[in-house]
Amino acid sequence: MDLVITPAQLCGTIVPPPSKSQAHRALIAAYLAGSVERLENLAQSQDILATRRCMEALLSPEETLPRLDCAESGSTLRFLIPLALALRGGGVFTGRGRLMERPQRPYFDLFEGKGIAYGLEDGTLTVEGRLPPGRYVLPGNVSSQFVTGLLYALPLVEGDSEIVLTSPLESRGYVDMTLDVLERFGVTAREVEDGFAIPGGQRYKPCAVTVEADWSQGAFWIAAKRLGHPVETLGLDEHSTQGDRVIREFSAAMDRPGELELDVSGCPDLAPPLAAMAALRAGQVTRLVKAARLRLKESDRLTAIAQTLGALGADVREDADSLTVWGKGRLSGGAAVDGCNDHRIAMMAAVAATRCQRRVVLTGAECVEKSYPDFWEDYAALGGEIWQLERGEEPLCGI
Repeated sequence: MDLVITPAQLCGTIVPPPSKSQAHRALIAAYLAGSVERLENLAQSQDILATRRCMEALLSPEETLPRLDCAESGSTLRFLIPLALALRGGGVFTGRGRLMERPQRPYFDLFEGKGIAYGLEDGTLTVEGRLPPGRYVLPGNVSSQFVTGLLYALPLVEGDSEIVLTSPLESRGYVDMTLDVLERFGVTAREVEDGFAIPGGQRYKPCAVTVEADWSQGAFWIAAKRLGHPVETLGLDEHSTQGDRVIREFSAAMDRPGELELDVSGCPDLAPPLAAMAALRAGQVTRLVKAARLRLKESDRLTAIAQTLGALGADVREDADSLTVWGKGRLSGGAAVDGCNDHRIAMMAAVAATRCQRRVVLTGAECVEKSYPDFWEDYAALGGEIWQLERGEEPLCGI
């Protein structure tokens, strides 16, 4: 789907969709507890549908290795690899887009010392073996999804285990969210120095959970307000375990004049809305640092941010693990940009387009369905002016 976006004032109130991060975690725990019907406000994005589909396959009575189609959901893939080993002795994982290119080496390094076989061929990952109790050593500066996957699976094996982190844990907020969900479902994982102690032989207990509104999706509407639109974002829990709640703190920091450096290692999903805000921080320099993991998302997100905002007229420099943005009062627009099959790039482009001088064409706009299926409806309800290009119509027509 290709959209023409006309710069327009956004105005009104908006409640972001349910938290994708919390929904993944609550859904997995609820399936393990046999209480999916007690979840409320569950997201229906493509990623959450992938987790639901995979959990149903994982818990099916089939005796063969389950086939688990994770679509493009990195959380689904990394959370369920250890669970498949614990529950079924392995699984066959597939995905789409760049998913199967995303690194799984921290798991592979662990498996090699624990008698677990693995193989990745033609985009299909097969793992076989029983997840044993014991000591699991991995770096903390890789994706926290590896830690979460182990935290879900190790309580189910017979025997106690420990996760030992050899470096400080990045994206700590996501692990805090995991621990919160585990506690709600009656599972113990105790934090100790350099990691976590996990008693074995546990069982998940049914629990009613209402999934919170999503700070990472709400960040785009908070960015719209920073860009001068009277948009109020409602329904976000200020005391949430979602690490992306720091968006309000980062947005407020942009009020201060002078060069600003923001560390996004703990909140990489905020880089796109923060970059859009920085691009319109007139006369000021903003640096988003410790951002190397953005290269391993649905797109190489550092490159995609720089290219997309650059095409709209922003002044952005991409470095190995950072972005430097020289803010302007307005962007030129008048260009076609690609959503890069990345939901957060498409939403960033939509928000930035409101402050362009000329219309913008966004190709591949349907990629928002991965996390926020109603984004374009909400955008239009707030006053965003969009229309869909007809098949075969010249992409730059009307700009």
